[in-house]
Amino acid sequence: MTTTRPEPTTVGAFFDVDHTLLAVNSAVLWVRHQRRSGKMSAAKALRSLTWVVRYRLALLDLEAVTAKAVRDYAGVAVAEVEAETRAWFEAEIVRWICPEGQARVARHRRDGHVVALLSSGTRFSVEPLAERLGVEHVLCTRLEEQGGILTGKHLAPACAGPGKVVLAEKFAAEHDIDLSRSYFYTDSFSDLPMLERVGRPQVVSPDPRLLRRARALGWPIERWQAA
Repeated sequence: MTTTRPEPTTVGAFFDVDHTLLAVNSAVLWVRHQRRSGKMSAAKALRSLTWVVRYRLALLDLEAVTAKAVRDYAGVAVAEVEAETRAWFEAEIVRWICPEGQARVARHRRDGHVVALLSSGTRFSVEPLAERLGVEHVLCTRLEEQGGILTGKHLAPACAGPGKVVLAEKFAAEHDIDLSRSYFYTDSFSDLPMLERVGRPQVVSPDPRLLRRARALGWPIERWQAA
């Protein structure tokens, strides 16, 4: 005798971070911070900024680039990265939080939806924002840790492009979330797979390619700004 699994009943609200909840690309600010502090060479900074541009254009092999990007953290203590990123977040990122995004997160929470940040960043940069917004769940690119030390590897898939769908589907299964009734907010054409996966795509301050697609499909379009 086979049993039918009940249909999921919960609504989810997933939020991208850069140029969505934040009116800035936090990766660019992190590269500048690392360059100022002498922890990143000019060549590596240029490489990283090039990756940021190509990511927004959906022109990257996301897994390969993520693997390259995290190698520099091999042997670095987790506590050291946590302390540095939290100080950087307070000094350079808080000012870029969009009030409209903060209000939308709060509204979804009041409506009883399961809210999660869904970002290509790591937990070090995303968790401080989640805590500030009162968001319990963070889906992001995960770095491998052993004994409190970063190994220089990530746990596939990276939370970008199709990888966001993989992680969101796993999360939805664990939390009884019906993705066909759920929301996803983003600015980026690279997030098209996740926008197409949910039933209620929400386009925020879109890049030109996503703007064209959203208009063609009749998706809601909003403009959020920092205070």
